[in-house]
Amino acid sequence: MTGGRINFKMNRYKKLVEVGPVGLMPWAEKELEKYTEEIVRYDTLPENNEEIIARIGDADAVLVRTQPRIDKEVLGAAPNLKYVGMCCSLYSKESANVDIDFAEKHDIKVFGIRDYGDKGVVEYVLYQLIRILHGYGYPMWREKPIELTGLKVGMVGLGASGGMTADALKFMGADVSYYARAVKPERESQGMHYKELKDLLKESEVVITALNKNVILLHEDEFAALGNNKIMINTSIAPAADMDILQKWVEDKNNIFCSDTWDGIGPMDEMHKGLPNVICTNASAGMTQQGYDLMSKKVLDNIKRSLL
Repeated sequence: MTGGRINFKMNRYKKLVEVGPVGLMPWAEKELEKYTEEIVRYDTLPENNEEIIARIGDADAVLVRTQPRIDKEVLGAAPNLKYVGMCCSLYSKESANVDIDFAEKHDIKVFGIRDYGDKGVVEYVLYQLIRILHGYGYPMWREKPIELTGLKVGMVGLGASGGMTADALKFMGADVSYYARAVKPERESQGMHYKELKDLLKESEVVITALNKNVILLHEDEFAALGNNKIMINTSIAPAADMDILQKWVEDKNNIFCSDTWDGIGPMDEMHKGLPNVICTNASAGMTQQGYDLMSKKVLDNIKRSLL
């Protein structure tokens, strides 16, 4: 102690490995140096577990994005590993690309992030709807241009991004209803009303799915309720619909299906991908400059928390 002040040495990891591209902004990569004595970065994805294990080696911390998968074989072969930081959304253990159950049993912390690209998703939905409804660079949906005002929109999922999308559409005058795990009183007070899933699908002109990864709610019965002459936009990072049934649905040219990425569409065959009413920009709507900045901040916050 000097001059009445106590100097604390910041906890640090000995070695941190980015096992593949993680998407951190340059300023965040620089700040990362505060929390580890050594950083090893890889800008390509490993081809198999053997390569992942070799990359991790004696590291006590790892950063990973949506790929590769860090399974129990990898975790079990990393003797010094204490922390795995996911530079991507962590919704549940089941949907994670890290075996969190195994990690927890072996005292390895796993932290993920959420809610960093939502505003870009909202903008994507508005962009696609407006161009389709007005015929801006795309064949117009109806005989005359249609405003968002009065449009019957059904939200399937009303989490962070779904809620923000609903707010934006409501502000523009759309008639928004929703299906979620429970009735949301705050939404009811805003004039957004809960409907059972099949009723929502039947009564909506536009359906927007905003579900967690690996949650598929739309099967044959749901598409039967949905019917035709509809627009569906998937904002989830993975499919929300049964692929075989979805492919049959888009064969009707009056149905329009949109997703920002092919991952959000799922394993659709090339013939159906090529249909003019299947619209995919194949660019993640949420990963804007602001989205990457917020993601980077949250990853760093998690590292600091993991060192406590």
